[in-house]
Amino acid sequence: MRLHLPLALALAVLLAGCTAAPARPAARPAAGPVAEVAANDNLNAVAWAQTAIEHDLVYLQAYRDAQSRLLGALHDPHWDALTKEDRVVPAAGLPPAVVLDIDETVLDNSAYQARLVKSGGAYDEASWAAWCKEERARALPGALAFTRFAAAHGIAVIYLSNRAKDLDAVTLANLRKLGFPVSGPDAFLGLGTVEPGCTQVGTSKGCRRQLVSRQYRVLMQFGDQLGDFVDVHTNTEAGRRRAIAGYMQWVGRRWFVLPNPTYGSWEPALFHNDWRAPAAKRRQEKINALRYN
Repeated sequence: MRLHLPLALALAVLLAGCTAAPARPAARPAAGPVAEVAANDNLNAVAWAQTAIEHDLVYLQAYRDAQSRLLGALHDPHWDALTKEDRVVPAAGLPPAVVLDIDETVLDNSAYQARLVKSGGAYDEASWAAWCKEERARALPGALAFTRFAAAHGIAVIYLSNRAKDLDAVTLANLRKLGFPVSGPDAFLGLGTVEPGCTQVGTSKGCRRQLVSRQYRVLMQFGDQLGDFVDVHTNTEAGRRRAIAGYMQWVGRRWFVLPNPTYGSWEPALFHNDWRAPAAKRRQEKINALRYN
């Protein structure tokens, strides 16, 4: 029911007198000036990589699924995860291996990307090398358990990375600190590793995969870029789809693709691979590539 106004006021006063007034919260210290961070197209991607539980679950899902399939691949003598272009020596009878990219595949470099967002900077070789030398990259979810499982079953773990070869010592040190299995002279095949008779184009990994093929039957490959699995000869959306077209049945069985929205060859494909173009023009080309229906 409703109360008449005078009676309601009287009751309110009576109740107020019987109730202790709540203590006022202590005043917060005055905040200092907040450094302004310029708008950055990579902010959401880096924030997702660092904070979204979905990011971690995708990695766990991929590595756990791969682990559940690994022994089946090991015991199938015809199983091989290298393309016919990369397989230069028959796989039969060769010892088994798994091949993994490093950055955003087993090691998390989102802290480096976060620094670029905060500073408004852009990737360059000097700052990247400095980050690698800190040896502070974290293990990505599931990667450590999978590689240890492989090594425990006599499967060589090979890290095929576009980190420069002169970063091999600090890279291997970072991996070892985290507990990743590292053994043998071919554990790390960085940019600059030479495969006699094969001409490497840019940072393509085909020659190094050929080098692996001479020594191992590859059970699985892992990466966050198409170039971790095949060489992409025309870096356009259509060219990238052509490069992978014949191997779609391998995805989730022999090839395990991991998410990386923060950087990769997918990005320059949107602006004709022209990094010399002004940032505003590159951004407009990316906007032009969006679908609206």
